[in-house]
Order: sequence, then C-alpha cells, then structure tokens
Amino acid sequence: MPRPQGFTYTEHADRTVTIEHHGRAATTLRGPRADRFLAEVAAGDPQLVMARWTGNYRRGNERTAREHPRNRR
Repeated sequence: MPRPQGFTYTEHADRTVTIEHHGRAATTLRGPRADRFLAEVAAGDPQLVMARWTGNYRRGNERTAREHPRNRR
C-alpha cells in the first residue's frame, strides 16, 4: 500500500488547525483536538497522521472500485 502524500496543515492564531489535501481543505480542528493533532504530528510521520485525522487513508479496495462499471468514465 502506498504511503499517504499531498497533505499540509496550517496553524492559526486562534488555536485552529486546517488540514489540506492537494490544496483543498479536508478538515479543521479546534481546541483540544488541535493540540492533540499537533502533538501527534511532532512525534510521528506527519503525512500518515494527517491522513488518519482526515479519514483519507487507503482501505485496499480502490483498484477494485475503479474497475466497477458504475465508476468508469
């Protein structure tokens, strides 16, 4: 499974954190949740932490879903 990539985060003065994925806002964390997120980012792999906090991580079925007739373009 490939490692997550394309995540960035921005800390704001009012203790909020905005996590973006490929330039689009994925989630905003406030207060104690933002503090816990920043502690996890400092301690581990930032891309993996951001993917987990946004819920945007691979589940293993993407290739199968892409080939489904409903998803073909």
